[in-house]
Parts: sequence; C-alpha cells; structure tokens
Amino acid sequence: MSEKIALITGASRGLGAALAEELSGTHHVVAVARTTGALEELDDRIQATGASATLAPMDVTNPDAMAQLCRSIHDRWGGIDIWAHCAIHAAPLAPAYFLDAKDWEKSVACNVTATGQLIPFIAPLLGEEGTALFFDDPRGGEKFFGAYGATKAAQIALARSWAAETERTGPSVRVLAPAPMATATRARFFPGEDRTALSTPRDEARRLVAQLGA
Repeated sequence: MSEKIALITGASRGLGAALAEELSGTHHVVAVARTTGALEELDDRIQATGASATLAPMDVTNPDAMAQLCRSIHDRWGGIDIWAHCAIHAAPLAPAYFLDAKDWEKSVACNVTATGQLIPFIAPLLGEEGTALFFDDPRGGEKFFGAYGATKAAQIALARSWAAETERTGPSVRVLAPAPMATATRARFFPGEDRTALSTPRDEARRLVAQLGA
C-alpha cells in the first residue's frame, strides 16, 4: 500500500470534516457520513486543493454497510493508515427522568454499539502500524447530559480498553481531547454562548494532526 489512506467516520461537518480536509494533503480520504449533500460539499473543498476523496454516504449504525465498505477498502488499498472516529449522536439536553426513548436508542446505537461493531471491522485494516483516533468530551455525570454524556463516556471507555490491549502490538489507539469548538453541536448544548472564545474545527484539526506527526 503506497498511498496513505485516512478513513473518517462522521466526516460531513464539524471536526470530522475539518480532519478530512487537513489529512487530504497527505492522505487519500475515505469520508463516511449520512448526509450526501454535506459530503459533496466536503469533496468540493478537497478537490479545490488538488487532493481527492472517496465519499461513502452511509450510516455507521448499519453494520452490513460498514462491513461492505471495509471489505471494499481492503480490496482496493489493502488497508488504512488512520481511522478518525467522529460520528456521534448528540441527544438534546434533558433531565434524566425526561429522557426520550428514541434519543436514548439513537445515542446507544451510534455512540456505543456502532463503535463496538466498527473496531473489529477496522482493526484488520489498520494492522500493527495504523492509528485509530477517538475524541473525548467528558460530559458523563453532568446535569442534563444524561444520554450524550453516558454514551460518549462508554465509547471512550471502550477506546481506552482497546488502547491498553494494543499498546505493545499496535495499532496505536489514541484518545485526543479537542478544545471547545464553535460547532453546531456545541451551539445546541450552549445556546447564546460567546463563540468568539472558541476554537474553530479547522484550527483544532490542524493542531491534532500536528500532534500525530501524520
């Protein structure tokens, strides 16, 4: 595999899209997200720099689709160098005793179950030398963050277990801590917040990629 490949799950907006753009300078990006229009806009921005991407408009909670994608990546490139897992379901803030059943199910499906299904699919593509990236947002236990905080914490706990298991053998599994960013998700959580003090997804993507030496 001569061409470096970066798989970004949750690439349509926010940090995922910014990472796709940042990594496209050194990697061919496989961008996964449900929103076709947003992926096409991302592709336009990447192509404008002279780079290229492969768009995969699919839902990470669909294990059959994700298994087929991973098989296609293996057949075409043999593996990947980086997997950045940015897909998240951010349920509306609510007291624990008012949790909406559908939002809870979506949170568990996207943030926990899909992560548990994707790791076995993607680990063989990473091999011993690849890098898997997860992004912490420690809201577990905060008031009104019940669905998001609990399921995000579970996702990161799973990532940390994988990191401990592969410390000597690879792949490298890293849990990174982005600075607060001016994203649509954060705007839903903190309406009316002064966004001038927040980092941009692009700046955070550049900082985080620089940490990797990618």
